[in-house]
Amino acid sequence: MKREVMSRLTAKTKEQQLLHILQKEFQQPPRMARAILEDVQECLRGTSNQIETGQMRVMLVSMTARHGEALSNTEQKEVVWTIDAGKEDWQVQIKHGVVAMRQQRIQRLLTEAVEQGAVASQEDLAQVLHVSVRTIKRDCATLTAQGVYLPTRGNLKGIGRGQTHKALIVGRWLRGETYDQIARATHHSVVSVQRYVRAFSQVIQLQQQGVSRDEIGMLLQIGWPLVAEYLTIYEKYDTPFARERLTSQLERFQQRSRGTQAKKKRGI
Repeated sequence: MKREVMSRLTAKTKEQQLLHILQKEFQQPPRMARAILEDVQECLRGTSNQIETGQMRVMLVSMTARHGEALSNTEQKEVVWTIDAGKEDWQVQIKHGVVAMRQQRIQRLLTEAVEQGAVASQEDLAQVLHVSVRTIKRDCATLTAQGVYLPTRGNLKGIGRGQTHKALIVGRWLRGETYDQIARATHHSVVSVQRYVRAFSQVIQLQQQGVSRDEIGMLLQIGWPLVAEYLTIYEKYDTPFARERLTSQLERFQQRSRGTQAKKKRGI
């Protein structure tokens, strides 16, 4: 029953509508249509002032704010939070349950805050996820026990000492785990895992081309803390096996990009 519900909800999304147009009107095979959709989403990510379905604007404490100040005197920053990621969240719920889905959302929201120059508290998370602070504390304790670094306002002083869920996932991939294995172990969707690996690969590619950290963040529309974390994780797992895997990944991206460009030139 849950799968039927997810199928109906997925069919109503803008993404599914675009896939339908690519396949029916432009005669693209399903795999190519999906690749084009991912490229479009990557290009548009963070470039619009409008919020998407499942997102909301919230006011959080700025990352540059000093600790110990009264909240009323603390610098605030508006960020866009993805409360509901649609299919990605539904897949996690079906495979691992509601608690796992909420824990994935906690990780995503905290990372999105940092990437936009802000930091969230457990109270902020409880408010937008419509649960008690006690529930958030319990979820955070579970994730921390699994080795996930959670950049909450309380943990911000220790940033750099731990790894966020994105870095942990990329580290597992560099060690040789498949997307499916990582998704099962971390209670994430395969789509999320693929996106993190893709962003990581692009960061390393640009860094090898001599692009600065700040420029990488601007080009890929991701925050400098995540860029720095990806560079650190690459240095940590800089082995022949990891380099070979990364090279193969980049070659696949380039092949797919060339295939898409060739289709466009032929007017398909």
